[in-house]
Amino acid sequence: MSFPKKGKFFPGPSDVSVPPRGTTFAQEIAAALTKATAEHGIHVKTVAGWTGANERTVKNWFAGTYGPSGEHLLILARHCDEVLDTMIVIMDRRELMVGHKISDMERRIRELAEALRRLTPE
Repeated sequence: MSFPKKGKFFPGPSDVSVPPRGTTFAQEIAAALTKATAEHGIHVKTVAGWTGANERTVKNWFAGTYGPSGEHLLILARHCDEVLDTMIVIMDRRELMVGHKISDMERRIRELAEALRRLTPE
């Protein structure tokens, strides 16, 4: 039995539809990584350390040439809030953003409380 004439190949990059905002997935992730670089000083070596990906691969993510694979994307979202936010927007699940922001605020409040405890004499 052989494969049918149509449907035995995966679509190439030009066959994939673009996200609604007119940019590709790779460009969206690149924008998130660039924002993380500006706000938190996250760089290629840091991202390569998180994901275990080659630095050349990570540079391609930053440039928007290619996007990360599923496993790498999940690791990026775990470490980088900008990537997680971008994923939520791409998936059109903005209601999830509220929970993520509340969790971030709780973490910051705990950090502030700890800093205040260290400043207060016992």
